[in-house]
Amino acid sequence: MRIIRTLLLLAGFATLAACGEPKVKPYDGPEVTQIYVNKSARKMYLLHQKEVLKSYEIALGFAPQGHKQFEGDGRTPEGLYYINRRNPNSAYHLSIGISYPNPNDREAAKAMGKHPGGDIFIHGQAGKNKGRPPDWTAGCIAVDDAEIEDIYAMVRDGTPIYITP
Repeated sequence: MRIIRTLLLLAGFATLAACGEPKVKPYDGPEVTQIYVNKSARKMYLLHQKEVLKSYEIALGFAPQGHKQFEGDGRTPEGLYYINRRNPNSAYHLSIGISYPNPNDREAAKAMGKHPGGDIFIHGQAGKNKGRPPDWTAGCIAVDDAEIEDIYAMVRDGTPIYITP
């Protein structure tokens, strides 16, 4: 019985070792105090106070102009939001959630008789944009998989994200 347990434990460790490099990396650099996204320039910046720590080329929703108004409009939100969750098992490699919709977004959508939508993330690609136009998400902000690994490690829940037109 003891031998079987030992063999099962060794098999489990071998399976984990075969999985390769983990997606979630350690980070011990300066704190990311805010994220700034410039939609028209297709750029995202991770900042510590006023210092740019990293910048990234990004893809946006498939209808990139204008603020997200309702579910299915293909737009990326604009305004001040916060990082509010993370998904290490994302279909897009890794993802961190943006706090859209806020109360104003809900009211605006309701006034149009629509649902505001949700599930807006910064995420990787996981091969999902091959052959698509540069802006291909349903409203999210996409970077490549290696970049989302860095972003996932650097950014903490509660970090403000300011998204501009």
